[in-house]
Amino acid sequence: MKILIADDDQISRMITKAAVEQSGHECIVAVDGDSAWQLYKEHSPEAVVTDLMMPGLNGLDLCRAIRAAEKDRYTYVILVTSHGSRKDVLAGMEAGADDYVTKPLDPFSLHIRLLAAQRITSLHADLARYRSALSEQARTDPLTKLHNRLKLAEDLGALHSGGVTGHNYCLAMVDVDNFKSYNDIYGHQAGDAALVAIASTLASEVRKSDAVYRFGGEEFLLVLRDQEAPGARMVMERVRSAVQSLRIEHSGDPDGVLTISAGISAFTDGHRAGTEQLLREADLALYAAKASGRNRVSLADALRSE
Repeated sequence: MKILIADDDQISRMITKAAVEQSGHECIVAVDGDSAWQLYKEHSPEAVVTDLMMPGLNGLDLCRAIRAAEKDRYTYVILVTSHGSRKDVLAGMEAGADDYVTKPLDPFSLHIRLLAAQRITSLHADLARYRSALSEQARTDPLTKLHNRLKLAEDLGALHSGGVTGHNYCLAMVDVDNFKSYNDIYGHQAGDAALVAIASTLASEVRKSDAVYRFGGEEFLLVLRDQEAPGARMVMERVRSAVQSLRIEHSGDPDGVLTISAGISAFTDGHRAGTEQLLREADLALYAAKASGRNRVSLADALRSE
């Protein structure tokens, strides 16, 4: 483990450092509470052994600061007291300490506590990884591995709450043409394989700053950042052509292969609409593309100007 020692007494620091290193851990040393806090932020140690009374932040303040800063990781805090009074121990535990030792420091006592610290921090690290994996799973479509509608709602909310007024972007609603008949002819297993291939193509044809989501069934949604309608249309025409070039045979489609249609709405200086309205506009533009023959791209701007 990486362990931070905070103590203003030089002899105590030397004894604690020797005990920590003898236990096989990496050691970082701070001479007061303020420098300990800075070193904690810089090095993210797994454990902190801190004196109770120090210049700057005392041991209790350092405990509180560490607990307030923690997110997906856990730091094991051992408080070092001069007398081990019940009052000091209780105050330390209430501030966020996990354990305590008393001066003069017994290396064996510290070694035992560091073993416990290693187990606890390892467990918390595992739990953080599991939480992260579950969070990612909850926001990922299991078939196509694209983001799902939960992630879309979060991303659109963040886009607007993060000062989006200075940035244009477009939404492109995409639907696979005549997909019901494809499933009827070739079966749902083939339909799933086709959706995976199309999803991969959508993702590969846009920039890393853009995002692709499975909206539901055979529908996808693309968020094209820093784009206005004409540029978004060029992107989606390229995407449409790439999907057609997959040459996924579809005997029930006039083109003989699976194709997509897309409807685009734009968030621009002249049209600062909310996300729900933009989604409705993209959906209406998609409907217009379908109604005019499929395998094409339609702009919501054009519908509003009619």
